[in-house]
Amino acid sequence: MKLFLILLLLLSLNATAAEQMLQESKYKYVEMSIGKGKPFFLEVGAESCHSCVIMGKMLYKVTKKHPEYNIHFINVQKERDAAYELKVRMIPTQIIFDKNGKEVYRHIGVLGTEELNKLFQTYSF
Repeated sequence: MKLFLILLLLLSLNATAAEQMLQESKYKYVEMSIGKGKPFFLEVGAESCHSCVIMGKMLYKVTKKHPEYNIHFINVQKERDAAYELKVRMIPTQIIFDKNGKEVYRHIGVLGTEELNKLFQTYSF
């Protein structure tokens, strides 16, 4: 019985580790894409940040369900200038730009699934 429980625990840990995270985008690409007629959701964080990984996994699931949404991840460990240009002080930070490129929302920390869904509805993704 103990062996079965250990095996079950290992399998569940492996399944959790296998969840994918939103792939990073280059900031220069993102910068050129904002304000092109569609709302834009920007996740700013790092792969070494636990809260950022949680958000990255949630957003990956959203992009699989809604590939038409403009959702991008900027890794500030690799692109430190992006954090400065975006005025990001803490990670994870979520920024929403409207279809004209105006920042309309900013949040620091992890968003809940329900709150995230409300944001996509509110800003007409």
